Amino acid sequence: MSGHSKWSTIKRQKGANDAKRGALFTKLAREIITAARQGGGDAETNYRLRMAIEKAKANSMPADNIKRAIERATGAGADAEQYEEITYEGIGPANVAVIVAAMTDNRNRTASEIRSVFNKVGGTLSTVAWQFEQKGVISIPLDGRDPDELTLAAIDAGAADVGSPDAGSIIVTTEPTDLEAVRSSLSAAGYEAESAELSMEPTTTVEISDEKTAKAVLGFMERLEDLDDVQNVYANFDIPAELMEQLEAQVA
Repeated sequence: MSGHSKWSTIKRQKGANDAKRGALFTKLAREIITAARQGGGDAETNYRLRMAIEKAKANSMPADNIKRAIERATGAGADAEQYEEITYEGIGPANVAVIVAAMTDNRNRTASEIRSVFNKVGGTLSTVAWQFEQKGVISIPLDGRDPDELTLAAIDAGAADVGSPDAGSIIVTTEPTDLEAVRSSLSAAGYEAESAELSMEPTTTVEISDEKTAKAVLGFMERLEDLDDVQNVYANFDIPAELMEQLEAQVA
């Protein structure tokens, strides 16, 4: 597992304090608002909205918050929130390639904040999208079940790839257009996803083998994720499980 899939797993394992959870709810609400504004407020016919709602529920966002976000998007009024989707690319510590997906109501503010994070680690904004490809990524908790059976179910459902068990879960990768079909098929087979989303997955990876560099990369990722306007950060780093366990033990 590498890049964004690795980072997503790390974030779930670390958990979040109340302050960060509040910031997460803000990001989730922005995604719901944008999805509803673009495709309407009916999750049955708006796939992007349905994914946004499922992600919000998976992160324990209250139902009232979800409802208010949809109402803000579909209601009339001069004070309706408008967000622009922007993607930034660059090189961070250890020559790690990074894609930053943002939603903002102030393009200049967002660009300045993201550029500042890159500059502080000696990084630079530059084109790196060629090192990634869009995929559907589904995380399925094993809950004591046979990983081989889950793998077979995922293949039967049309998955493009199935990873090895990691932290009690398996990552199932799909083609972007197959994400919902594979998730639904796995659900029908009794395998409920803890997350399902479109992701930018790396085609090549940067191996991080020493503790100092790993801390620098993870700290850089956290600083980007903590920016209010940043929705997702994708990267092509790969940290071995043994090193991750060492780092987790230090903050436990």
